[in-house]
Amino acid sequence: MTELELKYGCNPNQKPARIFMKGDANLPLEVLNGKPGYINFMDALNSWQLVKALKKSTGLPAAASFKHVSPAGAALGRPLSDVERHIYFAPEGELSPIACAYIRARGADRLCSFGDWAALSDVCDADTARFLALEVSDGVIAPGYTDEALEILKTKRKGGYNVVKIAPNYTPAPIERRSIFGIIFEQGYNDLAIDENMLENIVTANKDLPENAKHDMLLSLITLKYTQSNSVCYVKDGMTIGVGAGQQSRIHCTRLAGNKADIWWLRQHPKVLGLKFVDGIRRPDRDNAIDLYISDEHDDVLAEGVWQNTFKVRPDILTEQEKKDWIAQMSGVTVGSDAFFPFGDNVERAFKSGAKYIAQPGGSIRDDQVIATADKHDMVMTFTGMRLFHH
Repeated sequence: MTELELKYGCNPNQKPARIFMKGDANLPLEVLNGKPGYINFMDALNSWQLVKALKKSTGLPAAASFKHVSPAGAALGRPLSDVERHIYFAPEGELSPIACAYIRARGADRLCSFGDWAALSDVCDADTARFLALEVSDGVIAPGYTDEALEILKTKRKGGYNVVKIAPNYTPAPIERRSIFGIIFEQGYNDLAIDENMLENIVTANKDLPENAKHDMLLSLITLKYTQSNSVCYVKDGMTIGVGAGQQSRIHCTRLAGNKADIWWLRQHPKVLGLKFVDGIRRPDRDNAIDLYISDEHDDVLAEGVWQNTFKVRPDILTEQEKKDWIAQMSGVTVGSDAFFPFGDNVERAFKSGAKYIAQPGGSIRDDQVIATADKHDMVMTFTGMRLFHH
């Protein structure tokens, strides 16, 4: 198939719409179920590039959860801890690596992953399909599907769930083009390989960069390569825990991503883990309740006559001091930036959310100030020398 007609473009008034290949070339993808739209395919193709690059760079299965052409989360296929199983709604028992990867990717920011597009570096198996079937999601892209997985996914959304199969060895043309306001833009495809060679220029006094931190740096940088700029990404133990995308200033990216990382960590506070929800509560309702409970808006969910709809027992308030003390325990976090940190304030904000390792291009006229700030906190910072803007 050389083209696929779509219902409309980004908005219903934008017609006609299609995806297509020039000449006689066939599309490198196949729609196995559903009718994906314009934005669905933008998410699918960006997210596929991310997970394919992660798998190539680390050798591990990878997954991503995309919304509006940026990742809400990305992760490697490492086993889930008991706490992760609890806070991500993961099923009991042994799970495949690719299922673990997607569960962790979606768990990075469950609110932003609501209605996501999922991407898998490996064949989608039944474990992954069963988890996807229970989540609010628009579609999935993968290099293949087991028969059992496809049958499960075809039952989702009354049979309309979007399932796309991508040719795993497809390579795009070396030159890419797009039209904006009737004007054609042209540039070379960004085939930059992100690997451990980019991490060798450690500029801080502390140069102890363990293997797991290298993997987290690669994860942060590859995620940023496919995130709308400006962007900053916090990573811990092989999964993103906060992505700040599309901000006009670097510090706002760092704050946004850091705040998301704090929320991810607060979801593991003993008081949150101990919340007793009413039977049959929907996953999104539980996630929204937790978000309100750990925010300054806890009165909205704990008000008289309201909490009974969510909790079996009215929970104690998680105080500001308790939240501050808990966040102070977070450590070993890696932070990546798609462009240089212009001031040391970005490093200070990252440190508040447990940052120990930083990967950024360098090149600011204030690099010395940024390095000195990292040294003050005994961080390890590497200058990659490569900007990763994505628009």
